[in-house]
Amino acid sequence: MVDYRLEKMAKVLVEYSLDIKEGDYFLIAGNVPSMPLIKEVYKQALLKGAYPEIRMDSEEFAEIQVKNASDEQLKFVSPVSRFLMENITAFLNIRGTNHSKILQNCDSKKISMREVANSSPMGIMHRRANEGKMRWTLTQFPTEAAAMEANMSLSEYEDFLFSACFVDREDPISEWLKLKEEQQKIIDYISTKDHIRVIAEDTDLTLRVGGRKWINSCGTTNFPSGEVYTGPIEDSLNGCIRFTYPAIKSSKLVEDVSLTFENGRVVKASAKAGADVLQAAINLDAGSRYAGEFAIGTNYGIQRFTKNILLDEKIGGTIHIALGSAYPATGSKNRSSLHWDMICDMRKGGEIYADGELFYKDGKVII
Repeated sequence: MVDYRLEKMAKVLVEYSLDIKEGDYFLIAGNVPSMPLIKEVYKQALLKGAYPEIRMDSEEFAEIQVKNASDEQLKFVSPVSRFLMENITAFLNIRGTNHSKILQNCDSKKISMREVANSSPMGIMHRRANEGKMRWTLTQFPTEAAAMEANMSLSEYEDFLFSACFVDREDPISEWLKLKEEQQKIIDYISTKDHIRVIAEDTDLTLRVGGRKWINSCGTTNFPSGEVYTGPIEDSLNGCIRFTYPAIKSSKLVEDVSLTFENGRVVKASAKAGADVLQAAINLDAGSRYAGEFAIGTNYGIQRFTKNILLDEKIGGTIHIALGSAYPATGSKNRSSLHWDMICDMRKGGEIYADGELFYKDGKVII
């Protein structure tokens, strides 16, 4: 018997997040464990008159590839993936694996090569989305592996995830529309500002956002969501920031990351664990030492760290910065094969100033 919350989740994804319409060429991609949600989404898409296509994968293939492929094979960009991203009108990527750390012992450089190749189709996706030619959403399916990473039982994790998605509510879509309205108030305020200063433990960072577009992430491109974000002016970041939670890259934990910026560029990067992963990432390409995203997490239904960035970056009372590639819709020009989100908890003494005015304190907007 299918969990009723899973049925509701599929319906919200199809009707609200992706707004699937008759005639849509709709790609549904996911790993084998996410099959229950894939089937529910597939059914809902058919009922809407769309043409859904399924692409299944397994985390085990990633391990086999990284351990056995040549550099040329790792750098190969699939023409099938390119074709799909050039032709679909909607894309749902469902995360959910049986093993969340399968690449833990693999070569970081080879993992980076694979990620660069995989980023090429994603670049097409973001370009077409920015042009209004396709819609996309990333979501999570509850698995034993995800639950263990979050230090929960599977049933506890299911309750946590479905609550974060509002699908345990009577009318989930109305809840997302309510959050959208609340976030828009933040955007209406901050869009008139330029200079941002962030103060927290071991953190004093300034950046500029004037002229950049703030995005209201309210359950569409990410599900669950709950953040407002932009692409900071590329050369504007100055100062230091220490990230509260481990940054996770290709299943590897990079703990206690501190970054120092000068004129937008990371000039010093340290970590108490995983320093080699950090260095490999920031040296990936010309754009990987620059910030492509600055964001404020607003989903107060998410209050604990789960080692899943889709959820963790939305924690109400946090901010995050992504090194590397930006979302073109924000107006940012930074391009990179890297997009790595790092989270700073602001709930105990954190402050954000906009043009010298305190508007955020202890994890909450106070305007």
